[in-house]
Order: sequence, then structure tokens, then C-alpha cells
Amino acid sequence: MEKFYITTAITYTSGKPHIGNMYEIILADAIARFKRNHGFDVLFQTGTDEHGEKIELKALEAGVTPKEYVDQVSKEIRRLWDLLDISYDKFVRTTDKHHEEVVRHIFNKLYQQGDIYLGEYKGLYCVPCESFFTESQLVDGKCPDCGREVKETSEEAYFFKMKKYSDKLLKYIEDNPSFIVPVSRKNEMINNFIKPGLQDLCVSRTSFKWGIPVDFNPSHVIYVWIDALANYITNIGYDTDSCSDEFKKYWPADLHVVGKDIIRFHTIYWPIMLMALGVSLPKKVYGHPWLLFQNDKMSKSKGNIMYPDELVELFGVDGVRYYCLHEVSFANDGNITYELLIDRYNTDLANILGNLVNRTISMANKYFVGNVTNKGVSGQEDDELISLVNDLDSEVTGLVDSLNISGAISKIFDVFKRCNKYIDETTPWVLAKDIENRDRLETVIYNLLESIRVGALVLNPFLPSTSDKILEEINSKDKSLKFGSHEYSGMNASPIFLRIDKEEMLKKINL
Repeated sequence: MEKFYITTAITYTSGKPHIGNMYEIILADAIARFKRNHGFDVLFQTGTDEHGEKIELKALEAGVTPKEYVDQVSKEIRRLWDLLDISYDKFVRTTDKHHEEVVRHIFNKLYQQGDIYLGEYKGLYCVPCESFFTESQLVDGKCPDCGREVKETSEEAYFFKMKKYSDKLLKYIEDNPSFIVPVSRKNEMINNFIKPGLQDLCVSRTSFKWGIPVDFNPSHVIYVWIDALANYITNIGYDTDSCSDEFKKYWPADLHVVGKDIIRFHTIYWPIMLMALGVSLPKKVYGHPWLLFQNDKMSKSKGNIMYPDELVELFGVDGVRYYCLHEVSFANDGNITYELLIDRYNTDLANILGNLVNRTISMANKYFVGNVTNKGVSGQEDDELISLVNDLDSEVTGLVDSLNISGAISKIFDVFKRCNKYIDETTPWVLAKDIENRDRLETVIYNLLESIRVGALVLNPFLPSTSDKILEEINSKDKSLKFGSHEYSGMNASPIFLRIDKEEMLKKINL
């Protein structure tokens, strides 16, 4: 069985994630589920990043220890992951004792082989982002990432010799054109960072204590770049002197799914660290776009945050999953508002899909007392529908493999749209009026049931509970992804997605 190791970036435990943060985990989950359904031995890892100055300050404000603070936030993050039906196999925490131990070993090895040296850092630092910037990188004198004030900082620190590996990294990226996707992100890394010349990287801090101490100089804590990035290998059994069978089986990772704002860390810092350790590089890093609120990045300071559990209460788990996966394309940001969410829910989920399933089962029960077989009386309208259904899985597989998840889910809904058109073309209610058309009528309903069955199976990785419910309603356990020939019986139509009254819902939201 072919393996597939997929990871998300681990979530920083500074607070509760919003729906913009959740897009990544839903996206990775859809890919992981799809691969599992197609016979891959999948390992899907996510988790929480729990050290740093920001955590130390947040804990102080809350009147608890940093460990108590991150325990609470990590638990909340995991609750939201579970709420959104995320099928992760491993959940790593950077406060896990094993992780901390291996990170110390990694730091020691890099220091002993001369890749890390002691120096002094002088620069501009953003506490919320825990990032250093040069004067030229600032925007209007403020942090280019979050727009907040930066402060001048000077402290003793250990540095990683990035320049030493710069040429090797550039050659690797050029020799492996699919390593960084989309191509615009790859070009950005090469032209904006690698070719102008990499600066050595600060990898320890002394201005706070909440971190993993450097073994041979405990006044320093190991900074986020080594601590957080190493999670992809520490949690599957890597260590500097020996590696587990699990590590040997699953590494290199097949896919790192990360936000476009942190792709630099995953395509420059992380590969260089692995090169220094003598470890293979991941096969692919996907810097995905963002889900924006009214075309603006979500942030607490702007007051434009939508929380996933609140959205689930209004739209259901699969309503939220569908919107996120559909609205963000492979390379371009998506947009979310309550109005857009309601419209998409009503148009696609309630009308196109829910109404199709309900109508088809109702006709099967009305005309054939719920017992439908393929009578083989075909018409000219059948060929296009059957061809679409038979090609669906291979086309969706191609789109998923190219990480076009929005395109994949749209392709499935194209089949459901074609089914609705097929009903209009074949007019079952007219066929039902003439006893001589009874076999043709049964064939039409059979074709619809088979199309719904295959569509529901291919839909499973994206909307798992909806897929299960549809298959339960049509009473089918057939896992074939092609048109087949068997009997449908014992079907029961109940609403899958109830249409939302937009005006009433917006009133409820704005209370």
C-alpha cells in the first residue's frame, strides 16, 4: 500500500482560531480523506505550537502559568478540529516531552557541526508575530504582517548559518519544480529571498523563558524556527542518532499544507535545517490562499472574525466545510460573509443537492413503491449523464492531485446539476401517465439513483456526513464508482439541507 504523509502547519496557541485559520485544516482533511478512500496508507498530522514570548505574556495577563494557558487553548483547538470532522491521525503539541527532547538534540547537533554560532541580534521585533524585521521590510514603520508597532531589540542569540546552504537550496528548488506550489510562491521565494542573499537566522532568545532551554547554555531558549518546524519529524520518530520504523516509512512528507504567509519558513528555513541534518526534504509544500472576510484578512483588532463553532451552529458542519472548500481556489483568496454563505448554502446544498435527492427518492416511492431496477430502456438523454458519472472519480482524482480542491468539489456538483437537468429533459411525471412508458420511467429513476450514489461516494472526503446520509437514504452499500446494475429498495427521503430564510437568519445573526 502506497503511503501518503500530509501535515498542516501547527496552530499557535495564542487564542481561539477563527474560520480563516480553519480553512487549512479542512483543506488538508479533504485531501487526507480522499487519499484514504483511494487505498493510500495515510498519515495526517496536525497540532499546536505552544512556546514563545507571546504565550508568556498571554499567560501573565490571564493569571496562569504558560503551561496552564496552552493546555486550555490546545484543548479548545482540538475541540474545534473534532467539531469540523477532521480525521487527523496524530496531534502534536510542542510541549510534548518527546518533542522537546528531540528539539534539544537537533539544536545540539547543528551547533556541534558548526551550523549554529553565538552572536548578538540587533533589530526590530514584533511581539505578536514573534518575528524580526529590517527597516526596509516595515510598512509605514510597522510590522508588515500584522500592522502593529515593532520595538528595537538587542540581545545575545544563537544564529543558524543560512548562507552556507543557500546555493544548495536554490539548486534543489530549480531541479524540483513541483516542490513549491503555486508557481507564484516559488518565484517569490527565489527572487525576493534566496537570490538577494539569505541572512543568518536567529534561533534562540534570552528575553523570555517559555521555551525549550538550550542544553549547554540554559539562559537561551530555542526559538520557534527549530522548535515548531521540527514537529513534522519529531512526532513520527526522528532523532539525531536513531530513527523509528515509522519515520523510515512515512518520511519524506508527501505534502505540507501551509498558509501563503508562512511559506518562507517552510520552503527556506525548514529545507535548510533538513539539509544540515542530512534528512530528505518534503516532496511538496503548498502555500494555500486565505479565506477573507469581506475581502479583508480576519483579525481581532478589526473585529471581523467569524468563529467556526458559531458557524456550525448556524449552517451545520458540512455547510461550513462546503463553503470553505468551494470558495477558496488553488491560488486565489476566497471571501466569506454571512450573506454569501447563506446564498451558497441555499443554491448548492439545499437546491441542487438536497432537492435532487428528495425528488428522486420521492418519485421512486410514488411510481414504484421504492423498488427500482435498471430496465435498460435508454434514451438519447442518458449517454451524457452516464459518461459524466463514469468519468467523475478519475476527473476529481486529477483535480485533487493537482490540489485544486475547489475545482474537485465543483466537478461533483456539475454531476448533480446535470441530474436536475436530466429530470427536466426526461419529464418523469409525463412518462408516468402512459403505462407503455413504465420501463423507460424506471430506467430514468434508476439512472438518477446511480448518479446520486456515485456522486455521494466521490463527495465523501469533502462532506463526509452528507455523503453517509445520502447513501443511507437511498439504502445503498455499493462502493463502485461506475454505473452498475442492481436493485434499489427501502429508500427514505428526509431533508438533507433545509433552505434558509435569509432575512430571518441575518436578523438572528445581528441580534
